[in-house]
Amino acid sequence: MAERKITDVAKPDVALEVTLRPSLFSEFTGQPKVKERLEITVAAAKQRGEPIDHILLNGPPGLGKTTLAHIIAKAMGANVKSTSGPTIEKAGDLAGLLTNLEEGDVLFIDEIHRLQKTIEEYLYPAMEDFKLDIIIDQGPNARSVRLSLPRFTLIGATTRSGLLTAPLLTRFPIRERLDYYHAEQLQTIVLRSARLLNVEIEEKGGMEIARRSRGTPRIANNLLRRVRDYAQVKHQGRITAQVADQALAMLEIDENGLDEMDKRILEAVIAKFGGGPVGVSSLAVAVGEEPDTLEEVYEPYLIMEGYLKRTAQGRVATELSYKKLGLKPGGGNSQPGLF
Repeated sequence: MAERKITDVAKPDVALEVTLRPSLFSEFTGQPKVKERLEITVAAAKQRGEPIDHILLNGPPGLGKTTLAHIIAKAMGANVKSTSGPTIEKAGDLAGLLTNLEEGDVLFIDEIHRLQKTIEEYLYPAMEDFKLDIIIDQGPNARSVRLSLPRFTLIGATTRSGLLTAPLLTRFPIRERLDYYHAEQLQTIVLRSARLLNVEIEEKGGMEIARRSRGTPRIANNLLRRVRDYAQVKHQGRITAQVADQALAMLEIDENGLDEMDKRILEAVIAKFGGGPVGVSSLAVAVGEEPDTLEEVYEPYLIMEGYLKRTAQGRVATELSYKKLGLKPGGGNSQPGLF
């Protein structure tokens, strides 16, 4: 499978995220109900002197699942070992991770829905009984050995919880979903990040970046970095609402936060497929993107904002999409190449 491509603003910048990532619940902006429930769970576990129960964090990319996992580990005074579903290729990889954990450690598995099913089965006794069954030798000499594991906490993160099997899903006593952020919450994040980066920014400049960030803190921080560069070169480094607007226009991000790929998706549905319905595979070929990227990165926001509908037959453009492209429903096939 070809490597997935994601637009620059949606792609995580590791160095930037480490710099800007909150390390305490009090520093974490947004998701108030999720944060309150997790804080109570952590406090109760600390009072009992026990590791926290296994946690599944679900939601679109860039909303803070990894950040919350590290905050939880720090609040528990535990070490965190991080990996991702695709990197665990065989049972031995998982066994190595589990046997190197210490009492109370946190094992964070990103994209846990991409674990191979055969490997997933090794997790069941590890999560429930803190035991690991491994097979030694092959053929007639094969035998199973059960190893005891220290009590640990597994925190899984997924963008597509529907792909998790029921046996794995039910082994997470705590399941939390992270939702998109409001512009005011993102403004707070942008202003905080600007202070950490020593960027001079006005509140209205922060709001201009926030409202075009697709409800996603990661995109907000990445846009802040791009606007900072523009302001540094063209406007003595100060970010005002006007400077932010000019910088984002240069990046082809419109007032609704839609970028060039979003518009290509909407145009393809309308101009090439008559407004839909169209399957995600056909749409991916039409716009030159991977189906997984469409489903995980672009579609959730377009659906949330009312530009697309997902039906049993495929994706369908809404009236808002036609309005966005300046078209009338039923006339989409006649005006290709709008963007």
